[in-house]
Formats: sequence, C-alpha cells, structure tokens
Amino acid sequence: MTKALQQATLAGGCFWCIEAAYNSLVGIKSAVSGYMGGETQDPTYEKVCKGNTGHAEVVQLSFDPTLISYREILEIFFALHNPTQLNRQGNDVGSQYRSAIFFHDEKQKQLAADIIKEITRDEVWPDPVVTQLEPLNTFYSGEAYHQDYFRNNPENQYCQAVVSPKLAKFKQTFAAKLK
Repeated sequence: MTKALQQATLAGGCFWCIEAAYNSLVGIKSAVSGYMGGETQDPTYEKVCKGNTGHAEVVQLSFDPTLISYREILEIFFALHNPTQLNRQGNDVGSQYRSAIFFHDEKQKQLAADIIKEITRDEVWPDPVVTQLEPLNTFYSGEAYHQDYFRNNPENQYCQAVVSPKLAKFKQTFAAKLK
C-alpha cells in the first residue's frame, strides 16, 4: 500500500530551475511554481519581481515518500542552488530569490535544521548557509505560463544561459533518481 502524498515547499532562486529539476525525479508527483512568504494577497509575478510583496519564488512539491524521502528532497535542494547567497541567486537579486524552506510540520522543520547543521559542520560551502526556515503560509500558484516553463520555453535566453546548464549538472549528479 502506498503512503499518502506529502508536500514540501522550497525557495531557491528562480522557480523555473527548481521546478524543472524536481519534475524530472522519481517520486515527485507534481512541482508547482508559485509564491509564498509575503504579505500581499494574490501576488502576481510582476508584483513579486518588484521585491516589495515579501514573497519568495517557491516550488511546492507533492511527493511519494515511499519513492523519495523529504531528506533526499532537501539534499537535492542544497545541491541545486547556492544557499550562502542572501536574497539572490546569481544575477537574480532581491528577497524574492531568497533561499528558504517553508516547513509543513515540526518534523520537516527539525530535519531541515539538522541538514543545515550538517552542511555547516562539514563545510560543504565556504560561506555560511543563509537558508531561512519559515513556517508554511498561504501558497499562491504562479501564473499558468510559469508552470513547466523550461520544458515549454527551451529557446528562452534565460533558460539557455542559466536553467539548461544547471539542469545538465543536476542530471549528471542525480542520474539514478531521474524518471
């Protein structure tokens, strides 16, 4: 018997990169780009990009814990982006691009805190991890054109310059976990 699906909500820079990576993994049933962590109700991409809503670009995952664990999801998350950059990922700058884990329960919060401690202890990154642990709040799904953006827009310059190389590296590192 399969356990019920669980959810994880992660912010690691531009949601196009994170969503494309997780959608390619065994056990991930859906990866939805959206917004979380702000004060504005019903934020839009344009408002979030201005950086004054408080929202982060996030991906909300539904996953089968019998096929991929929450710990594995977090390990992949920390490999997908640079968790030492405060309010940015590469050329994407602003609090909407912050590194954050929006925990769904205390177990997720504790596991995330433990992994951050391990990364820090093992000096995986030369700089301190700045990933924020934030309680789950209202998830706003991104506009339809943001869903599966990389798959639907591979010719986009940002996709070619940023998303494609990041995904190529990701697929080499996590080949055994791909669909």
